[in-house]
Amino acid sequence: MLYKAAMDLYGLKDELEKHLSVKTNELFDLDDKIILYDLTNTYFEGRKALSTIAQFGRSKEKRSDCKLVVLALVTNAEGFVKYSRFFSGDTTDCTTLTDILTTLESHTGTREAKPIVALDAGIATEGNLALLKQKGYDYVCVSRTKLKDYKLAGSDPITLMDNRDNPIEIRMVDKKQEDEDTFLYVHSQQKALKEAAMKRHYNGHMETQLTALKASVVRKGGVKKYEKVMERIGRIRQRYSKAAQYYDIVVTQDNGTATDVTWQITHKKTIPEDGVYFLRTSLTERNERTLWKIYNTLSEIEASIRTLKTDLNLRPVFHKLDKTTEAHLFLGILAYNLVASIRYRLKAKAIHHDWRNIVRIMNTQKLVVTTMKNDKQQTIMVKACSQPKAQTMEIYNALKYKPMPYHRKKFVLPQTGI
Repeated sequence: MLYKAAMDLYGLKDELEKHLSVKTNELFDLDDKIILYDLTNTYFEGRKALSTIAQFGRSKEKRSDCKLVVLALVTNAEGFVKYSRFFSGDTTDCTTLTDILTTLESHTGTREAKPIVALDAGIATEGNLALLKQKGYDYVCVSRTKLKDYKLAGSDPITLMDNRDNPIEIRMVDKKQEDEDTFLYVHSQQKALKEAAMKRHYNGHMETQLTALKASVVRKGGVKKYEKVMERIGRIRQRYSKAAQYYDIVVTQDNGTATDVTWQITHKKTIPEDGVYFLRTSLTERNERTLWKIYNTLSEIEASIRTLKTDLNLRPVFHKLDKTTEAHLFLGILAYNLVASIRYRLKAKAIHHDWRNIVRIMNTQKLVVTTMKNDKQQTIMVKACSQPKAQTMEIYNALKYKPMPYHRKKFVLPQTGI
């Protein structure tokens, strides 16, 4: 029954998405001033030999052994899905925006002014940003490259907390005459620690390989031919390319025979500061807090994707046909609209749990069924709800639901086998 219902609902996909987009705006008085766009993929179990959308690509779950399908989502800042589309698994993020923009306007509630589009760095290519400008959209995104020779505006950085309560420092970048866009400098202490640890990891592995090569050069029977040593250095550079770009490696030789290998950190290339990235926007807004708040709404679409894939079982996909695969994904998106509605109402009451935590809290209230036999050998069944805990009551009150779905019920089952 669910399988058939999913197929029937998928046949009405465009109409349902437009209807839900309009109705959620009316119900919660939203106007879609900010639109979020992101992509994810989910993997298949099975060969999917006859599928056109199931293709090998870059899996976000590191499942390179499985074929994928790409899901593109457009949501508003409150997390409600405006539009969705499915692409083949080998589709790259940056090639999807053109198709999405053609249907974006009909699914968003704002007509007087076009919404601001917030998007991730993977989609924010120069071509896509130019396309957004051409279509009349402003945007906020992470710059795909780190700025060089920039100057920070103001004297002191502004310290804020990110969506995981980690401190970040933000400052406006002085705008150059040739720059059309505005840039915001962001320094994250947590990101800095992570990047420093990654550098130590890759540098350590690279230097271990170079040390082994150096020992081979001076060891009897080791690799001494200059060409062979350079080939091994080339493979080491390829394997640890991020670390290798900051190393000078020198091989000394004597008549084509390598005699030593030395290396040092080069100062020819500027090593970027750990934990630093830049936000880029077409807005003329020069207020750091406002720009950060707009960009930070991307956490909503990330939460949407995480809920879809983990709590609403969008991964893995077991269907054989492309149409049933897409129907399965769309059913999950419809279910997420209910999740988004509940979370929006809870956040209005300062309850910011994710969906998994909400389910965990509500599962603490149990249905208790007690069975017994009376003197006539009839089976008596008593159903009752346990008393809700404090956190459960908080959610019930915020949503204006009854804390006890029903009062105690008693059933007397007739004797069988007579």
